[in-house]
Amino acid sequence: MSYFQDSGDLYDVLGGMFRQAREHPELAPKIAASRILIQFQYQDPEGTITVNAKQPQEPPFDVICGPTDVKPDVVMSMKADVAHEFWLGKVNLLTALTRRQIVAQGPVAAAIKLIPVLGPAFALYRQYLQEKGRPA
Repeated sequence: MSYFQDSGDLYDVLGGMFRQAREHPELAPKIAASRILIQFQYQDPEGTITVNAKQPQEPPFDVICGPTDVKPDVVMSMKADVAHEFWLGKVNLLTALTRRQIVAQGPVAAAIKLIPVLGPAFALYRQYLQEKGRPA
């Protein structure tokens, strides 16, 4: 059984966490400084979340839930449950890429540069789940 009930639930939880990250004092500036446009494509349930930090903007980056015409630099495809486990800090990105639990397209090095930046995102995700009354 999937952690997410449907695409709307996926957008509410993961999309909501990304939207909260835009306000995080440590995380937001680092993601914005990456100047990356990364798209996460999920299965079980289906969904797409695009994080656009390509150009300076207010808020520091854009979060698009659902289909978009924006062309990403990097696409990361995975089951939604893998994403949930990743944001809980239970999935190592490099291991998941090697095992093809996460499939990356584009300049993966750009996405890998974000790994050290993401430390606060794991705590943010747990806090966000707690605020929503969701189990981690």
